Amino acid sequence: MERKEDFFTSTDRLNSSISSSTLDENLNQQLKTIIIRINFYFGIIIYFFGILGNTLNILILSQRSLRSNTCIMIFLASSITGIITILFGLTSRMVPDGSGDIADRVRWICKIRAFIVFTCRSATFWLIMLATFDRWAVSSTNPRFRQLCSTKNVLRYIFFIIIISIIIHCQYLYCYESDVPKSDMKCFNKNVVCQIVNGLLFAIVTIILPLILIAIFGLMTILKIRSSRSHVIPVPTVIAVYHPSQTVDHQQRRFKRTDRHLFIILFVQVILLAFLTIPMAVQQLYITITTDKRSNLQETISNLSYHITLLMTYTATGMQFYVNTLSGGRVFRKAIIDLRQLILQKIICR
Repeated sequence: MERKEDFFTSTDRLNSSISSSTLDENLNQQLKTIIIRINFYFGIIIYFFGILGNTLNILILSQRSLRSNTCIMIFLASSITGIITILFGLTSRMVPDGSGDIADRVRWICKIRAFIVFTCRSATFWLIMLATFDRWAVSSTNPRFRQLCSTKNVLRYIFFIIIISIIIHCQYLYCYESDVPKSDMKCFNKNVVCQIVNGLLFAIVTIILPLILIAIFGLMTILKIRSSRSHVIPVPTVIAVYHPSQTVDHQQRRFKRTDRHLFIILFVQVILLAFLTIPMAVQQLYITITTDKRSNLQETISNLSYHITLLMTYTATGMQFYVNTLSGGRVFRKAIIDLRQLILQKIICR
């Protein structure tokens, strides 16, 4: 009797394990289908609005009345790197036939896309950090600090950020391969060492470190603005008499108003940037820590979270125009109106 009971018990365990593995396999396939659909449908939305927004941003910020401002120059550079990130990162992902990402099957597309996307995305986030530094330097009462963000120096900073981003991401040309075995992400790091190095590089260098510096310079800027307001000396009212210096005073007030709106734009961008990129940093750290410790189902779930957080970072690179429009005040809206009038004039002249 005991042998019969043992036989039935082992049979039940075998059947339960088979049914459990079958359930996991079905769930695994369903999650893979969800990943393909998320990449396609959400990718189209982010692609369209990201390209449109960055293009309009470039056209607006290139106007003569704005581009002399150093912060505008930085926003313009970040819009250019942002549009490159979206173009190279999302174009190959939007495959309507359900066959998945083209880069999963074509080796050179996988390598080039990884290098360009990670380089430009990192440059975009560091340029936003540079804009925060620019606002802090401009708000300083020390002329040496203000000189740090002269037009010539800002152009040098932008060039330096782009060159450094290219250098530190060169290993993606070696590490990334298409059709990686034993991985749901086929265009991915080809070995564990590459996965750990690139995961830490992306989480720390591209996301965490810029956000820390943004928080530091942003807090210093806010404290500097508050202290300057508290030391404002009231000026007695006098009879208004026209003087040529009034034109200069008017221009200074206009520049201050522009700087104030730029600070508001930057503040909103920083908050959204942190919200949209920190999940990706956490996900990359999780993948790095749990390497070779995940089952097939856990690997697929991790892959799903990777693609969701990745799309969030693409959203971060395509949101600048909409943030500028909603929080830029009269300065940015006037620039939009001027651009529209310029386009209409060119159409009428033709």
